[in-house]
Amino acid sequence: MAIILSKWHLYKTRDIVVLGEIFPKDTVVVNLSSTEKDELFEELVETIHSHHPIFDKTDALKVLNERESKMTTGIMHSVGIPHALISSMNGHSSVGAIGISKDGIDYDSLDKAPVYVVFMIIGPENETEHHIQILKQLATVLQLPDFVSNLISCQSASEVCNFICKSEESLIN
Repeated sequence: MAIILSKWHLYKTRDIVVLGEIFPKDTVVVNLSSTEKDELFEELVETIHSHHPIFDKTDALKVLNERESKMTTGIMHSVGIPHALISSMNGHSSVGAIGISKDGIDYDSLDKAPVYVVFMIIGPENETEHHIQILKQLATVLQLPDFVSNLISCQSASEVCNFICKSEESLIN
């Protein structure tokens, strides 16, 4: 008796991060109101906390800003990836939000250009390895041709999530 599994099933059962689990549509903001990085951090932390009220917002903002003061997380053209590991998340899974700005955000990025897409990740302090895996998977999809421009053109949270899912699926085909 043979068991046939789809590529998607194999993908999901490997020890690989699935971004759709970190960034559900409830935490996707397609029209950010923020125009500066400090406002952006507050807006996305509030978005995450409203759907996952398991962490200390003040602590999250403090750690995000401390991380950002060491080196900007605006690492590639148009994209910022602020991230933090905090103790109030211990015992919980990492959570995140995606923010898209049509006008751009003054982010003090490495290339000094505005940021249009932000992936914020907040994880448990005791899960460094998993956090690195999330960042690695995100870096992988960001390298797909036209990924960022196509993401910016999405008009709804559902469209963003579907696009990310399809992009991840394309990595296994």
